[in-house]
Amino acid sequence: MTITAQTTAAVDAAITSRRSIRAFLPRPVPREMLEELLQVAARAPSGTNTQPWNVYVLTGAAREGLSQKIGAAFDDPEQARQHTEEYAYYPQEWRSPFVDRRRKVGWDLYSLLGIGKADKARMHVQHRRNYEFFGAPVGLIFTIDRVMQQGSWLDYGMFLQSVMVAARARGLDTCPQAAFTPFHRIIREHLQLPEQEMVVCGMSLGYADPDAIENSLVTEREPVSGFTRFVE
Repeated sequence: MTITAQTTAAVDAAITSRRSIRAFLPRPVPREMLEELLQVAARAPSGTNTQPWNVYVLTGAAREGLSQKIGAAFDDPEQARQHTEEYAYYPQEWRSPFVDRRRKVGWDLYSLLGIGKADKARMHVQHRRNYEFFGAPVGLIFTIDRVMQQGSWLDYGMFLQSVMVAARARGLDTCPQAAFTPFHRIIREHLQLPEQEMVVCGMSLGYADPDAIENSLVTEREPVSGFTRFVE
């Protein structure tokens, strides 16, 4: 394949226009398009071609059913406390600059939505929208075999990025969601997952709602000089 300036621009646009979208239109996504973008994403690299990813595509009643089950557990404080992650996504000890970035994106989103720092009820409602896949017509659940180690999880990240970039190339948007991981037991039962499969994350996929204020959020990124050292 010959790489042209037009090809470069298209790839760059797909990568740089990817954002975490938190409000979607109900417009359905054709199954053929979903299969196509997943086939493209499957070209992601993995150590010795192990391809450690499994994907569950939820639409219609399957998506709605999972949302209702997790939403009910999330709304009940007693139940919610019984659901914990199988793996630590975030550090147990936060430090700068990571905690500063985390806080900023959270308050930037809440500011757009008019949610104050003391408004716990509205925070709960907004967080709950994760489990509704933010209204997206397609929900994705990603799993990995328990025998796989840290290297395969790194491979998995490249696959997830490939899914999101392939989606952008087709005019679709996504939101990767670690919020699903505490509710892995509900997910396992709903999808009848094999015992050896572990939930990695969820993802909302569909067409972004252009009128939703939360979709105007564009997170900041460090300049190259902030995270790169050229050694000669």
